[in-house]
Amino acid sequence: MLIEILEFIFYSSLIVIISKYFLVTLLRKLAENLNLKAHSIGKIAGIATSIPEFLTVGISSLKKLSGTSIYNIFSSNIINLLQYIFAIIINKNYKEIKNKGIKISLFLVLLTIIIPSIFILFNIEINICIIPIFLILYFIFTFFTHIINDKYFKNQDKMLLENEEITENKEKSKNKKTYIYIIYLIISGILIYLVSDKLGNNLENLAEIFKIPESILGILLGFITSIPELITFFESQKYYKNNEEEKMLGVVEATHNLLTSNMLNLFIIQSLGILLLFV
Repeated sequence: MLIEILEFIFYSSLIVIISKYFLVTLLRKLAENLNLKAHSIGKIAGIATSIPEFLTVGISSLKKLSGTSIYNIFSSNIINLLQYIFAIIINKNYKEIKNKGIKISLFLVLLTIIIPSIFILFNIEINICIIPIFLILYFIFTFFTHIINDKYFKNQDKMLLENEEITENKEKSKNKKTYIYIIYLIISGILIYLVSDKLGNNLENLAEIFKIPESILGILLGFITSIPELITFFESQKYYKNNEEEKMLGVVEATHNLLTSNMLNLFIIQSLGILLLFV
C-alpha cells in the first residue's frame, strides 16, 4: 500500500523533472537558436508543458478512468491561471498586463475554464459527439490569437537575439546545435513515455486499492502536471527582468504559454481522452 503511494510520487516527479530540465529547456534553446519571437516561444513552451497532461489523460482514458481525465484537465487549467497570476505578482509586471492584447488573451483563458465548468456543474455527459465541437472551438480560439498577435503585439514583439551579422561559421554552429537539440528532444520524449507507462499502471492500482474517487485523483494529477507551467511562467519573465524596455516580452511569452497550454488541454487533449475511452 505504501509502495504504491511512493511509486506514484516517484513517477509523477520524474515526469515533472524531465519536462522541466530537459523537454522545456531544450525547446526554449531550440526556439532561441532559430531566432523565434516571444509569442512563438510562448506557444512552443505551451505545447511542451502540456505533454504531462497529454500523457496522464491518455493513460487515464485507456484505464477507463474518464472522471480522472476530465478533472485533470479542469484542475490543470485553473491551476495554470493561478500560477500565471502568481508569477505576474512576484515579478511585479502589473503594468504589462494592462495591455489590451494581454487582457483579451486572458479572457480566452477564462473561457477554457468556464467551458469544462459548465459540463461538470450541469453533469453533461462527455461523449464522442463533443469532439467536433471542441475541434471547432480550438480553431476559433487559434484564429483569435492570430488577430491578437497582429494587432497588439506586432510592434512590441521582436527577435530575441541581437541583430548582428552572422558569419558562415556561426551559421554552421547554429545548424549543428539545432540538430543536437532535436535529438535530445526525441530522447526526452521517449523517457517521458516510459515513465508515463509506469505511472499508468500505478494509477490503476491506487484507484483499486484506496477506492479513490476519480475526481480527486484527477485534481491531484492536475497539480502535478501543472508544475512545468509554473516553472516556465517564472523563467519567461525572469529572462527579461533586468531590461525594463523588454519586460513586456516576458509577459507576452508567459501569456501565450498559458493560453496555448489551456487550449491544448481542453480542446485537443480532452478530445483525445474521449476517443481513447472507446478503444
